Amino acid sequence: MSISSLMPVGDSTSSSRPRVGGAIVRKAKLQDAVNIFDLVNSLSGDGTLLPRNYAEICENVRDFAIAESESGVFLGCGALHLYGPHLAEVRSIVVKPEAKGQGSGGKLLQALLEEAEYQGVASVCLFTRIPDFFFQFGFRVVDRTVLPDKIYKDCQMCPRLYACDEVAMVRGPLPRTAVLGPSKISEPELVKLQTGTIPSGY
Repeated sequence: MSISSLMPVGDSTSSSRPRVGGAIVRKAKLQDAVNIFDLVNSLSGDGTLLPRNYAEICENVRDFAIAESESGVFLGCGALHLYGPHLAEVRSIVVKPEAKGQGSGGKLLQALLEEAEYQGVASVCLFTRIPDFFFQFGFRVVDRTVLPDKIYKDCQMCPRLYACDEVAMVRGPLPRTAVLGPSKISEPELVKLQTGTIPSGY
């Protein structure tokens, strides 16, 4: 399923929804934020997922894809966070317990990977406790220190910072630069932003 086959945000007609093995995967709409919030936070208490507040999900809803049944029942979600052309991260990928084992998770992940390809992102990372699932999609285990963007964004605020049991994984080349926090990576590949005077009236 190509990223172009995901249902556009403005299209709510069921006839235009792609149907793959009984599950529909489409770009999330703002109206999906409540279901995303409930599902993600139902798994944040035990550390399976980082908690996300409702405002944050609304702000970033365009990062999400959702899986639903042909009758429109919400099954799961996943997000692709873009750090820059050098790196994206698969985040908050989860399906409801009653939908597990039906392929919805794999379809969500494939859609997010195709979104990364569409955006021209070289590397995709994720942190997980089930690495075996992601091997089949081309991910490999790496040392978390090669992902300073992820560490600076989330890990420093995580309650499991000093007792993390997640595995860092990457698909594609290791990023050679970072845009968040300190980086010891030499020869940055990103063009530095130009700074200048803000025009009057802004």
